[in-house]
Amino acid sequence: MNKITTLLFDLDGTLLPMDMHYFAEQYLKRLAPKFIKFLEPKQFIAHLWSATNAMISNNCPELDNQTVFWNHFTSLVPQPREVIEPIFDDFYTNDFQNLSSVTQPTPLARQIIDQAVTQGFSIVLATNPVFPAVATQERMRWAGIADHPWALVTTYENSRFCKPNLNYFLDILKYLGRQPEECLMIGNDMQEDMCASRLGMDTFLVTNCLIDQGKPRYIPTAQGSLDDLSQYIADLGQRR
Repeated sequence: MNKITTLLFDLDGTLLPMDMHYFAEQYLKRLAPKFIKFLEPKQFIAHLWSATNAMISNNCPELDNQTVFWNHFTSLVPQPREVIEPIFDDFYTNDFQNLSSVTQPTPLARQIIDQAVTQGFSIVLATNPVFPAVATQERMRWAGIADHPWALVTTYENSRFCKPNLNYFLDILKYLGRQPEECLMIGNDMQEDMCASRLGMDTFLVTNCLIDQGKPRYIPTAQGSLDDLSQYIADLGQRR
């Protein structure tokens, strides 16, 4: 009998195909001018990246990613959080949706999640939790997967660590009450997603929008396109 009960899916570049560099470029191009009263765009972008990197490198279990971000960001900008945060909120409510045009949604994403649910797998959206929930939910809508019964969607509000920190995956396992051997991590990033294999998870590397920084390198349990992933999940379901 197949041991896998839970499928962890990355979002950006996996279920939502995109060029990550172009998406980030367009995101910052549209966000930075919102803060022109306080910061020049180049300065704002530098501070935003610095605060994002603070989340990624954080290893303090007492702080969630949201707290890490705001502690760091407000130490760099001239205005307090109560002035800055509403500008972010307004952007995510009114402007962020327009970035869907720089992604390439595919009906395969919904088909794959439908298939996983039908076959009885628990599903987790294991997207790197550097965005607030509102931005993650919006990207899920673009991908056509917002209405599925997700056991967990990781966001910067509910997460303490980021990929590739193994504590990120350990927190998911603890929340779900699962062992690594019961899980399959599915993603397009050799370093951020495939590192879950170090804990004993099976992994599937989606190659449509492959990201590989060269090292460290991991050997996925399987790899291929989204079409290949669909067949792989079907085969897993038949062996349950």
